[in-house]
Formats: sequence, structure tokens, C-alpha cells
Amino acid sequence: MSIEGFAKEVKAFINKQSPNFRLNFFVDEVGQYIAENVKLMTNLQTIAESLATKCQGRAWVIVTAQEDMEKVLGEMGNHQTKDFSKIQDRFANRMKLTSRDVAEVIQKRLLMKNEEGIKLLAEIYERQKHNFSTLFKFTDGSHQYRNFQDKDHFVHCYPFIPYQFTLFQSAIRGLSQHNAFEGKHSSVGERSMLGVFQEVAISIEEQQIGRLATFDLMFQGIRSTLKSNIQSAIILAEDNLTNQFAVRLLKALFLVKYVEGFKANLPNLSILMLEEFEQDISELRNQVQEALSLLEQQTYIQRTGELYEYLTDKEKDIEQEIKNTEVEVSKVLEGLNTLIFDEIIKTSKIRNREGRQDYPYSRKIDGTLYRREHELSIQVITPFSGQHDQEKALQMENMGRDELLIILPSDDRLVSDLMMYKQTEKYIQQNISGTQQEVLKSILNQKSQGNQQRYAEIKDKVKSLLGTAKLFVAGTELEISSHDPQNRIISGFQELITRVYHNFKMLAGLTYKSEQVKDILQQSEDSLFGNDITVLSEPEKEVFSFIQMKDRQGLRTSMKLLTDNFERKPYGWSEGTILCMVAKLCARGKLEIQTEGNLLEAEALAEAICNTRNYSNILLQPKQEFTQSQVRKLKDFYEEFFAQPCNENEPKAIYQKTKQGFKELNQWIKQRLLEVEKYPFLSTLEPVVTNLNDICSKPYEWYLTDLSRQEDDLLDIKEDVIDPILSFMQGGQKQIYDDAKQLLYSQKSNFNYITQDNLSQIRTALEDTQCFQGNRMNTVKVLVNLVTAEISTQVKAEVEQAQENIRFLQERMTNMVEFSQLSREQQQELIQSFEDCIGSIGQADLIPVIRSISQEFETNISPQLLSKMTNWAEENSNGEYDVSLSSGKTSRVKESNTQYVSSQTIKVNFDKVWLADETDVEDYLVAMREALMTEIKQGKRIQI
Repeated sequence: MSIEGFAKEVKAFINKQSPNFRLNFFVDEVGQYIAENVKLMTNLQTIAESLATKCQGRAWVIVTAQEDMEKVLGEMGNHQTKDFSKIQDRFANRMKLTSRDVAEVIQKRLLMKNEEGIKLLAEIYERQKHNFSTLFKFTDGSHQYRNFQDKDHFVHCYPFIPYQFTLFQSAIRGLSQHNAFEGKHSSVGERSMLGVFQEVAISIEEQQIGRLATFDLMFQGIRSTLKSNIQSAIILAEDNLTNQFAVRLLKALFLVKYVEGFKANLPNLSILMLEEFEQDISELRNQVQEALSLLEQQTYIQRTGELYEYLTDKEKDIEQEIKNTEVEVSKVLEGLNTLIFDEIIKTSKIRNREGRQDYPYSRKIDGTLYRREHELSIQVITPFSGQHDQEKALQMENMGRDELLIILPSDDRLVSDLMMYKQTEKYIQQNISGTQQEVLKSILNQKSQGNQQRYAEIKDKVKSLLGTAKLFVAGTELEISSHDPQNRIISGFQELITRVYHNFKMLAGLTYKSEQVKDILQQSEDSLFGNDITVLSEPEKEVFSFIQMKDRQGLRTSMKLLTDNFERKPYGWSEGTILCMVAKLCARGKLEIQTEGNLLEAEALAEAICNTRNYSNILLQPKQEFTQSQVRKLKDFYEEFFAQPCNENEPKAIYQKTKQGFKELNQWIKQRLLEVEKYPFLSTLEPVVTNLNDICSKPYEWYLTDLSRQEDDLLDIKEDVIDPILSFMQGGQKQIYDDAKQLLYSQKSNFNYITQDNLSQIRTALEDTQCFQGNRMNTVKVLVNLVTAEISTQVKAEVEQAQENIRFLQERMTNMVEFSQLSREQQQELIQSFEDCIGSIGQADLIPVIRSISQEFETNISPQLLSKMTNWAEENSNGEYDVSLSSGKTSRVKESNTQYVSSQTIKVNFDKVWLADETDVEDYLVAMREALMTEIKQGKRIQI
């Protein structure tokens, strides 16, 4: 909106109101807003004038600003100062805000009391009113401040003392003048006092009535706005001093350091630290004196006679040391680079005014490159350069470069100031440290402030030199009337853009953005191109010709290659412009885009064009035309290979359907290959996957031009491998294969007890990589049935033999005399052990297991049962019992704890592994007899 339009809207609004209606606009800190901007200055002036003339005094603009505006104006040039003076003339009515006004605001906004509070404070006033003149009177010629005037004044000020309003105002102004606050033009006038007093009041709200706010408490209210180096001594004291009163006193001394007219002696400092009306003044002064001595001893303050001061070192002169500091010219030029490019030109890209295209540029000072290299560059030749006075040579060099050459005029003062600035900066960096005395830090801070002022002067000088510097492009000096350095350089850069990017004019002033790509692709051909879609615009022709050229060379054009080519000279097109040209060519049907072998369309196409991260993988090619024969072949192949009808007629649609079919088939085969360990013959599919992976990665045109060359091979693979395996895995043959594998695994222990011929045939069949072909599994099924039947017969025979052996042992035990001497329960328990063993044998289906159960029972369990039977018989006959003799008769014997052992467990000590003759037999019988007799002599009975 224009200023005049704004004034008219304000006037229209006022006219709708009552005749006495006034509209006021309030602007805070206007000086900070416009101090360095001529345009903002004139805008504010124009607004004030327009409102005055249009609204005839019914609209006012009220602004606030620093009272000492010279502090702001001093940072501007003469021309800016004059402009600002004109603005001040538009604001003739000045309303100063004094400390008394602020005190009144504080009293009414922060210190209003309720009736009970007024009553209590009135009582205190009556008791103390005669002491005010002595309690709060500053001595030694110090400036006298306002005291309590009457009871109401006392009530309104409490817990503050009137002098605090004026003294604190002077304190923050003095600190501001000495650059203590953060920010360029910190608001340190009366308006900042309100927040400080509010914070102090809150901090003491819990204290009893009659307590006072001491002056040191004000420090906390401005602490966050102070520069850290200014308050470093206080921070150090807080961390190291245990005397908290001394820390508080140090804060008070800090506040009054720059207050003119305040004498920081013992009596006056005691007034600042007074906490209550009835406080012992003598004791307070002793406390203050003790704190002052501690602070002086620790070098936080210095004493001059009877006056104390927050410490700064005024004795140390380090000017000569700064001048002796060595600084490399490269460091000076580095600082000059920052000044020129960051603070004067202020932008890393410069816009082409014709096409609104931003161009980055290389930054060069005296031939040295700073930051990244770009196609265009700005080179500044300074008085530090050895070529500075060789203008002709520089001009000749510039002819072959894509750069704007700027030759600064000679200026000895600039050279010396730049050196002094860097020397001071380096000295301060080298000498300031955490362990340094505060007095030295203060001096370095002063030097730093002076160096900042020097830098401002250098900046003004460089601006002035740039405003008159000679500018060259392609060896030709430019005639630019403007003396504003930024405008002058930008204007020179425009000429550089025009000369380097001479094909930029192809765009005819039109601007394109990447956001337009989707709309271009979605618009109909008629609405986008009019009646003739075959006529390409000049930029489209240029892009299409580039892609065609690469295609004729047998090279692929990636989106990255395309953008790299057209972003550079002689084009200089924006990325958005290039993308829009590609989108237009796609919409015209001239161009096709693929990524990873997939032809892109619709939303995927728009997304791919704008996806800068994948530009290297996005390929562009001219759209190809295919014959009816090629289309028919692909369609016939699809129907034959996939055994499905193809209802598509367009080449692209048939291609997509064919490719999707290959992808699905490839995925199915990959899933099957996950089972190759279980079905080894599936490894036959591995070459098929390799082939299909290659086919799926092929571009669109390959399917219509080259697939036919592999047609016979693919159909053979389908017939010989894919279809048989598919039929195998989805039919009954897979179950036969699984049953055979299960047989070989589960019945492995029985294979040693049957014939091996059928087993061998099964193994051979399963190991055959072509076992899925034909009806081979039917033969395997017959073999599996034969082996299963043979195993079943053999297992049945083994079970019957083992059970018969156990029953024999059972019958022999039950016929013994000892068995008849047992109770029915004992007999049943023994018989149950035999029955359990017979049952276990009946449930076993592995011959080794059957034999193991039988042998274990006969060798170990049966002797144990005999021992148990004998022991029970002994117990039942009171120590005497009948035993069975070999003659079939019985004999009564006494208890003997008889132990039974199996004859199979008795070791015969014989050194031969077989019996070869009659002598061997006799020797073995002798050895056996000895072993048996050894057991008998030990009282054992041997089970045979």
C-alpha cells in the first residue's frame, strides 16, 4: 500500500466518526528504527506530512526517542543527519519524560497502598520524619537529592527513598554512555526504570514493614542487559567472596561509578546501604568500612583519598604495544572482505533485474578467493595490492574473466586505519584472559570501544571509495552515475550478467518457478499451447536440441546434466526455468522421463522433475515412435508368456503391463528361492532371477525394440523351468517330495535293518536338480511306500521278539519260590515293571530303540527286580525263607541280603578276542568259571 493510499484510508475512517474524533498513532523508539536508513527516514516524514494535509489535524503521530539524539545522529553521515533533521521538524511538539514523572508513574503503578498499609506507614512517618534530613543527606559536596516531602509523599514512595529515582536514572545513563549495555541503542532512559523498581519491590515483598530497599538491589534489575565483560568483577566476587554484604556494596559502587556529582565516600555509601530507619548508623558504617577494606584488598575497587571507585586502570598505557603488534596483510584483507561483501553489498546473491534471477558470485580481494568459487565473481583491488597502480594491466586481465572488477582509489589513511584496527583487535584477543586484572580488562574494553568507532569510520571511508571506484566488465570501464556503493556494485553486476549470460534473453523476460511444473503437466494441450502444439518456444527448442544431441551421441541425459548445462553460461537460467521447460516438452509429448528403468507419468512425473536429490538418476530422452509390428509383437509375447489376454493397444500401456508381469513373476521366484535349502532343485531358478532382474531394469523402448530377440529364450525358460516348478510347487508332487524327505529323516535309524536298493533310488531322485520334471515323483511315491512297508514289517518283528524275551523273564521270576512268599501287592508291583517294559517296546518304532529297551531291562532292571523280590521274601519270613534249587526243590535258609547280577555284566578275564580251537574254548571256560565263582563267593546270585 502506498503512503498516499494509507492517508486516504485514515481520512475515510475519520470521516465516518464524530466531528470531535481524533486518531493517534504511537511509535516507540523511532530513532533506533530509522537512524541508518534514508528510505525509512523519508517514509516517516512523508507519512507525517500526508496525515497532516489529508486529515487536517485530526490524525496525529506520536513517537518516542532517546532524549540525547546526537548519540544516534553521530552514527550517520552528513546527508543522513540532514534528512533526520527534516523529520524532527515534522515533530515540533516535544514532551520530555523526567525522573519526577517516572517516579510518579512508579508510585501509581507499583507502590499504591491499601488502607491498612497507609495507616501503618503513616505511623512510621510520624516516628521518623525528623530523622529524614540526617539519614538521607549526602555529604562532602555531593549532589543533593530530593527527600521525603510529607506524609503522602512518604507513603507513595515507600519502600523506596526519593533520591533513588534520580540517582538510578543518572546511574543507567552513565553506564549507557560508557557502552555497558547490550544492543546498539539500548533504551536506558526513564522508561527502563519501571521494570527495575518493580523487580526490586517484588524481591523484598516478604520483609516486615519498615524495611527499606537498598540501592544495590537496583543492580539485579539491569543485570541481564549489561555486557558480560562490564559485570565480570561482580560475577567473580559472587563466586569467591563469602562476605555477601561486600558483594552488595560492590554492586552499589558499580551503579554510581559514572554518576557525576556523587561522592562515593563512607557516609554516602552507608546511606545507599541503609536497610531500616532505626538501624544503628555507627554499626552500619563499620560494616561498610570493613567491606570496603576487603574489596580494596581483593582489587575489586580502588581508593583515592576518602573516595572509592569501582576499579578501572587509568595508569596503564598500552598504545605503543598495539602499534608494535605484527599483523599479516592477509588478515587485513580478510577483514576488508567481510566489510565490503557482508556489510556493504550485504548479499551473497545478486538479482538480475530483467528476469528476477538470483546469481551467487565469488568474492575476491586482491586476487585472493574468499569462500566458494562461482561462475561469476566480484574482484576488489585495494591499495594493499601490488597491482593497484597498474590499471591497464588489470583491465587487460579482466577481459578474459567473468568478473566485475572494482579498483578502489588510493587512500593512505584507509591503509593505516585498517592496519591499526587489526593490530588493536589482535592485541586485545591476545591479551584479554580470565586471570587478568580487572584494571587491564577495563583498558582493553575502552580500546575495544575505540576500535569499534574506528571500524565505523573505516566502513564510511570504504563506502565513499566504492562510490567513486572504477568498475570494469570484460575490460570495459562502466559508466554508472550512482555513488551509493551497494547500488553502484549491483548495477555493475547487471552488466556482467548481461555479457556472460547472453542466452538469458531467450526467456523474453518471463519468469518460471518449480511450483509451476505440476500445473504445466496437468493442463490440457489446448489451454497450454494454444492451437499449435508442434511449435516450440525458443527456450524449449534449446532444451530439446540439447537432449537430442546427447541421444544421437549415444549418451543419456540426466536431469543433473541438463540443469548443470543451462544454469551456466551462456544461459544462466534458474532451476525453476529449466524444470518448466522439461515439463512443457513432456506435456507436448516430445520428451519421456525414466528413473531406474521405469517410465514416469502423472504425479510421479511431476514429483521426479522437482526431486533435486535424485537428479542423477532421472533420465530424459526424446519420445520414440514404434511400428505397428513392434507393438503387435510385444502384445503377442505377453499373451503367450503370461497366458493372459492383453486388452491394451497403446505401446506404453502394453509395455507397462509386460513389465509389471515380469516384476510379479520375479518376486514369486525370489520368494521360492528362500526355500532353496529345503528344496535344492529350486537353485535352477537362480539364473532366471538374474535374467528377470536385467529385463525389469530395461527402459521403455527396449521392450518394443529388443525384447523380441530374447523371446525364444524366455519362452524356453518358461516351458522348461518356470512352468514345471510352478506346477510342482502348487500341486501334489510337492507333498510326495516332502513325504520322502520326512521318511529319510525320521526313519534313518531303521535303514541299517532293511535292504538299501529302494533307499538309494529315493535319495538319488531327491538329489536330482530336475526332479520337478515330468512324473518323477510318482516313482518316488512307489519307492517310499515300499520302504515304509519293509520298515513296518521289520519293526513289528523286532517288537514281538523283544516282548517275548521280557515275558520269558517275567515267567521265570513268577515261578520262583521267593515270588510265592510275597504279598499280592508286592507281586503286582514286580509284574507291573515287566508290563511297563512290554508297553514301551510296543510304542517304539525304531529298531535300535526297541533293542536298547530290551537289553536295558534284561541287563539292569531284571536283576534289580530279583533283588527286590528276594529282600521282600526275607522280610516276610522273619529272617528265614525258602530258596529254589536247580533240582526244582526248595531249601530253607537264613537272611543273607542276597544281590543279583546279570551274567552279561560279569567281565571274563580272557586276553583273546575270539576262540579259534578246542584249547581256546577250554581256556575260556576256565576263565568264565573263575569269574562266575568270584561273584558266587561274594554272596551274589547270577541271572542267566
